[in-house]
Order: sequence, then C-alpha cells, then structure tokens
Amino acid sequence: MSEIEIRDDRAAGRLEAVGAGEVVGHVEYFVLESPARALVPVHTIVEPAHEGMGIAGSLARELYALAEREGVPVAPLCPYVVKWAECHPEVAPPADPELLSAAKQWLREHPGRF
Repeated sequence: MSEIEIRDDRAAGRLEAVGAGEVVGHVEYFVLESPARALVPVHTIVEPAHEGMGIAGSLARELYALAEREGVPVAPLCPYVVKWAECHPEVAPPADPELLSAAKQWLREHPGRF
C-alpha cells in the first residue's frame, strides 16, 4: 500500500486515513465544549481490505497529536482508542473522568449523531 495521509475533516467530525486517493479508515469524533473543550472519538473504522496495516493506530496517534496541537484533552469513548491509549501513555494521557462523563451525556442527548 502507498503512503497514508491523515486529514482532519472537522466539519464532518472525521479524522480520515487516505491512501491511493481513497479513504481507507477513519475515526468519528465530536468536540465537547462543556465542562471543558475536548476531542471525543466515538468510532474507529478501517476498511476490511486495509485491516492489519496499522491504520487504526495511526489514526489514534494523530488524534492525540491533533488534540495536543490544539491544547485540549482527548476523552475517548471509542473502545479501540481507549485500548490504544492504555498502550501508549507517553502520548495519550488518561482522560479526566468528568470529561468522560460529560461526553457520555452528550451522546445520550444526541442519539442520532453516531
């Protein structure tokens, strides 16, 4: 597979992995505004033909890098990102329980979003 480019489509709430001109994986997320601003990944999806190539891990790493560049934390609800963060504490600090609780509440209040 050719080089993977990761791009942020903030309007769509997607961090996308693009290879050979097609989206081969993405993380769906939203921006939590209260009680503090945070990026909240909800789903990580990699196209079946591209699984096992490290794409999901690259997406998770870039999500944390993006959050760091913006000066905001990540409050992961996506099971994959939660596991990835546990394995990479050097770049993925633990989430604030209050932010996680607020993120879960936001999802309950927006049932059709994800």
